[in-house]
Amino acid sequence: MKLSALHKDLIRRYLLWAYKTTRESFERIERKTTQLMVDERLLKTVNKLAKPKGALLKDYQQQVEEFEVYIAHKRRDEIKQKFSDDKGVILHPQYLYLKNRLTAIEEAIEYFLGSKELKKMEGLFEQEFVGRILQAREH
Repeated sequence: MKLSALHKDLIRRYLLWAYKTTRESFERIERKTTQLMVDERLLKTVNKLAKPKGALLKDYQQQVEEFEVYIAHKRRDEIKQKFSDDKGVILHPQYLYLKNRLTAIEEAIEYFLGSKELKKMEGLFEQEFVGRILQAREH
C-alpha cells in the first residue's frame, strides 16, 4: 500500500500514541512480576549478609520483616491483577487483552512503518521511562 507523507505521519503518530498508552497499561501490571523477581533476590541476598549484633539486631530484623510484608502484598496484587484465579494459572481477561493489543500494535507498526520504526518507538518508550525514573524527586 502506497501512503502519502501526510497519511504516513498520521499513522505514525496514532501508532506511537496507541503503543505508549497500551504498553504503559500492560506494564503497570507486568512490572509487578519482574519486580518480584528482583525483590526476592534482594531478600535472599540480604538474609545471607552480615547482621548487626546485640540490641541493633531487633531493629534490623524489623526492616527485613517489613520488606517481606511488602513482597507479600506485591505478590497478592500481581495475582489479583494478572490472574482470574487464586492459583495464578488463568490470565485475567483485561491483562490478556492488553497483552494481545500490544502485540497487535507492534505488528501494525511493522506493517505500516517497518521494523526499524518499531525499534525506534521501543527505544523512545524506554528512554521516556528511564528519564521519568531519573527525574523523580523524593517527597
